[in-house]
Amino acid sequence: MRVLVTGASGALGGDVAKALLTAGHDVRTFQRRHPGIDGVEDVLGSVTDAASRDRATEGMDAVVHLAAKVSMAGDPAEFVTVNVEGTRGLLDSARRAGVSRFVHVSSPSVAHAGDAIMGEGAEPADPERAHGDYARTKARGELIALAADAPGFAVIVVRPHLVWGPGDEQLIGRIVERARQGRLPLLGSGAALIDTTYRDNATSALLAALERAEEAHGRSFVVTNGEPRTIAELFDRICRAAGVEPPRWSVPPRLARAAGGLVEGVWRVRPGEDEPPMTRFLAEQLSTAHWFDQRETRAALGWTPHISLDEGLDRLAASYRA
Repeated sequence: MRVLVTGASGALGGDVAKALLTAGHDVRTFQRRHPGIDGVEDVLGSVTDAASRDRATEGMDAVVHLAAKVSMAGDPAEFVTVNVEGTRGLLDSARRAGVSRFVHVSSPSVAHAGDAIMGEGAEPADPERAHGDYARTKARGELIALAADAPGFAVIVVRPHLVWGPGDEQLIGRIVERARQGRLPLLGSGAALIDTTYRDNATSALLAALERAEEAHGRSFVVTNGEPRTIAELFDRICRAAGVEPPRWSVPPRLARAAGGLVEGVWRVRPGEDEPPMTRFLAEQLSTAHWFDQRETRAALGWTPHISLDEGLDRLAASYRA
């Protein structure tokens, strides 16, 4: 197929573009800066610009849409512009261009209202109950994508959960740097069980969704390794892989949530250069269980993760040694 990948300058988007090339597809990428991938055609632009969207989708058979405003803080209007209106516009451009398959990459946070998630599947996206501008706008974008599903235009939604791997600066890099600085606490006992997704598995799941779009269209699927671990164990093993001391102190979850609310208020007035050290959403993620039943996902996509959590951590340690 001729496949457009948006957001290919990001780690997961770049991996997806490379994997599609390896699988024999013709690949075009669409983002604001060159991803530096040999063998792909680049279209520079933004999903918020109609002319750029039309150029990017022209002549394509399929779209894998990863581009998004991803942050725990920022201008609320920017989240709407990119995650809601950008998604709506890209869907419109894709339909006009004759695209037949559209894989929309979302997040489990679209259905998370702050309570523990234990063994559930992909619950419906709920913009009213989701916490934080990112989750709320991704929920709206997902609903728009699913509503566009129609004969001849198969839309499928994939929600990879906490994607990580060697070279990841968004999750692994921040955990390691804060641990190195002694600023990484556990919230409570750190006993909450959470699922994560090794990056190679997230990539293969998105390719599987593209292949199965016409059979599994109109639905959302959470993707994880299916190997929940306590937050304390994950922090410990990630830190040891990087050669830094794991966290040895803790903060009560209720206090962390209150502090996160204060930090969010400060960030709205005077944003920092990096992500805020704590938000209410982050405090919820670090103190409540969130692991998912993967049986429906694996059956519908014909997919299973091929890199275990232990092997992924071994690869992470090897990358730090290198």
